[in-house]
Amino acid sequence: MSAALRQLEPDPLEPDPVLATGRDDGQLTDKLFEFVWRRPKRLWWLMFSFSAALTLLFAVAIFVTVGWGPGTWGLQIPVAWAFSITNFVWWIGIGHAGTLISAILLLFLQRWRTSINRFAETMTLFAVMCAGLMPVLHLGRPWFAYWMLPYPATMRVWPQFRSPLIWDAFAVTTYFTVSVLFWYLGLLPDLASLRDASQKRWQRIVYGMLAMGWRGSARHWQHYRSAYLLLAGLATPLVVSVHSIVSMDFAVALLPGWHETIFPPYFVAGAIFSGFALVATLIIPARSFLGLQEVITERHIDNMCKVMLATGWIVAYTYLVEFFLAFYGGNAFERHTAIDRATGHYAGIFWLVVACNALVPQLFWSRRVRHSALIVWIASILINVGMWSERYMLIVTSLYQDFLPSSWRPFRPSWVDWSIFIGSLGFFFMMFLLTLKTLPIVPLSETKEMREELLHKPSGGALAVPVS
Repeated sequence: MSAALRQLEPDPLEPDPVLATGRDDGQLTDKLFEFVWRRPKRLWWLMFSFSAALTLLFAVAIFVTVGWGPGTWGLQIPVAWAFSITNFVWWIGIGHAGTLISAILLLFLQRWRTSINRFAETMTLFAVMCAGLMPVLHLGRPWFAYWMLPYPATMRVWPQFRSPLIWDAFAVTTYFTVSVLFWYLGLLPDLASLRDASQKRWQRIVYGMLAMGWRGSARHWQHYRSAYLLLAGLATPLVVSVHSIVSMDFAVALLPGWHETIFPPYFVAGAIFSGFALVATLIIPARSFLGLQEVITERHIDNMCKVMLATGWIVAYTYLVEFFLAFYGGNAFERHTAIDRATGHYAGIFWLVVACNALVPQLFWSRRVRHSALIVWIASILINVGMWSERYMLIVTSLYQDFLPSSWRPFRPSWVDWSIFIGSLGFFFMMFLLTLKTLPIVPLSETKEMREELLHKPSGGALAVPVS
């Protein structure tokens, strides 16, 4: 190998390499397509079977909900929102990391996004699908969900556009549409590579249809770049707008614990926080299982930990602001709600939220911790447990004690509530495993492009190529 490709002595002040491979283009293609072509191992089948079983439970719970109504849930007065809306806010928040990694980091020319952006984009699609289903089931009559859209009704009974619940319908559908287009557009060059590398006729037909005639000509690349940047520009404001709109579901209500002007930035930071945590939860085992340590390096995990640390501080700061405003504002009901969260019936969940969302991210101050895949993986799971619990705490603790003490009643989830939540997790992981088997989870074309850039314009520590 030429001297230009030889690995330089590592500089302790330089970051870890963003790509650590000495493979040429052909070897890189074989490596990234290896899992698509080979028969899945027993571990994949075990995970897929378990996820499929949970998905079947999800389908049963949906059937019960549609057939007998939300009365099969644990809802009662005064807790009219609980698991379903908790799941909705949590799932829609998780999808934000995909847009952030794919769109915003692309616009800021951050190279470390390349190896992980498809993980995040794929995660976004399935998370938004799970999120969108929750409020539809909560309607009680989900077959009338189209009433939220401004279709040309004969009676001209339009949706109530002053309601943030209607804003949700527009925001989530827009977000999902842009996310699908952005994900599919980024796949086109790799679908064409799969078409050309296919050994079976049916594979060439399927991947050929999905590739939509991509030939890699200069004209194709020109249109691809323009469309990719345009969609990135459209997706970027969605990161802020979508979860800000979701926060309005609570902030516009004159209810203690919800009526907070800090909710929009709080929800956005929490969404990025939980989204990056789930990306880390998926990437770390997949990186080891698929042998992708060369393209998903410690630099990627390190940077994700730094983002989680920053957004975790924003979330912790918001917890303090909520308590401060509850006492500073002089509202007796706000003060009672704040005290009850920390000492009342749901105090255990409150302190679990504080431990997982405020204390666990502090581990990421240590570089040694950020470079320990096992610790980061466990921490990311704990963060998502804390973020789901935070949504549950936010919704239930503000509702279960009404203004009239005679209406106070704690919420107790039914088996249908738990089945919908656990089943949605199974559906998410089942779809992710299917994507892992049928599509390259690391973008081949972008990885090759970044490799060439780093080889011809070397920057210290940006590329580590083994000496041969």
